[in-house]
Amino acid sequence: MTETTVSSDATGTRALDKEELRVLVAEILDLDATEVTDEAHFVDDLDVDSLMALEITVRLEREYAVKMAEAELVAITSLRGTYELLQSKLKEKEGAA
Repeated sequence: MTETTVSSDATGTRALDKEELRVLVAEILDLDATEVTDEAHFVDDLDVDSLMALEITVRLEREYAVKMAEAELVAITSLRGTYELLQSKLKEKEGAA
């Protein structure tokens, strides 16, 4: 089952689709999307280093038009954590619009 959150923001904020997010992260990490499971730990299981983590963050901020605080980056340890953080950021953005 695909989890999707649709943004109704008039600024053109993209909808959040977990499978699209999985493909984006896999592309950044140069992995097959099937390797990026919901629970795979980016550092321990997928060998993500700090530069890759920064690239993930920058791409997510660009793709979804959100800004992540440094303290929030600790949630970006798995696809599930990343998805939940983005979901939260998009809801905040919708509420502010």
